Amino acid sequence: MGDPQANNPLHGVSLAKIVESLVEYYGWEELGLRIKIRCFTSDPSVKSSLKFLRKTPWAREKVEKLYLIAQKSVWKR
Repeated sequence: MGDPQANNPLHGVSLAKIVESLVEYYGWEELGLRIKIRCFTSDPSVKSSLKFLRKTPWAREKVEKLYLIAQKSVWKR
């Protein structure tokens, strides 16, 4: 039957890894400009961001989409 997650580009990637990668790629300031949520703009940390994103599906979706965009940019280099 096959793995239902086979076509999911986020399969196996933790939310922590996503946030850490985005911070490394964009930095907190740029990340806060791209996704306007307070956990990225006011005293940002991975821990506070994860706490917020785990409780807020719309914000997590935006972060995951930006991660996929960033990954495509990295792959093109």
